[in-house]
Amino acid sequence: MENIKLVAIDLDDTLLRSDMTISEHTVAVLRKVRAQGVVVTLSTGRMFSSAKPFAERLEFDAPLIAYGGALVKNAGSGEVLYNRPLEPEVARRVIRFARERKVQVNFYLLNGDDDELYAELITPFGESYGRFSRVPFHRVPDLEALLEGGNPLKLLLIDDEPAADRCLLELRELLGEQAHLAKSKPRFVEVDHPEATKGRALQELAAWLQVERSQILAIGDNYNDIEMLEFAGLGIAVANAPPEVRRRAGHVTASNDEDGVAQALERFVLGATIPNG
Repeated sequence: MENIKLVAIDLDDTLLRSDMTISEHTVAVLRKVRAQGVVVTLSTGRMFSSAKPFAERLEFDAPLIAYGGALVKNAGSGEVLYNRPLEPEVARRVIRFARERKVQVNFYLLNGDDDELYAELITPFGESYGRFSRVPFHRVPDLEALLEGGNPLKLLLIDDEPAADRCLLELRELLGEQAHLAKSKPRFVEVDHPEATKGRALQELAAWLQVERSQILAIGDNYNDIEMLEFAGLGIAVANAPPEVRRRAGHVTASNDEDGVAQALERFVLGATIPNG
């Protein structure tokens, strides 16, 4: 395997600790990695506007992967490299599905240089989402009416974990291959375009950067990271990832609360220790 030239890191429960901070040690390691000429970016299910402040703090200048792979956008220039919004009829079916079950569904819309978050129903679970993402909700009476202004980059259903699991199973029956479905947290079900995965977005970014697949390292923790971990030359799961995600990764590092990202980068980038295979 060649030396790593591109690193893609998930944000929540991977780079961020449980208290939503990034340790100074991890910040220092990321700085050393970038000083070696390695491109480092975030690959997150979050909105672009929610991920951008972290990228700015870390001085990342590469395009960011947002919305679970539906958008690849340069934080500096605003250039969009990849954009896969949901088809309107798929979005309509999901909105009606959530409305019938009184489940909050977040509707994310790219509006010029900005992305906005809309919801019909805001539940206590949704309020918690708003606090950690630090993005305001725009409450509207009818999400379907928004489809006249553009297609959502993603829809996110939020409920307690058992209900979220049921929604995931039912939506798979309802939509089949018309959407990519994955859980990004126990209470979150992401509904994306079939080509909106972190793996596909990482492939597009690598092509733009002229980086080979074998030169990519990716780190994640959840089901929506699996395609990214499998596409990268080296996919690494943090120890707090679910068992299936850990099984699908090429290596498991320490947890997000134990500087797992920093440990992986120290071993496989700064230490130039690359596993065979």
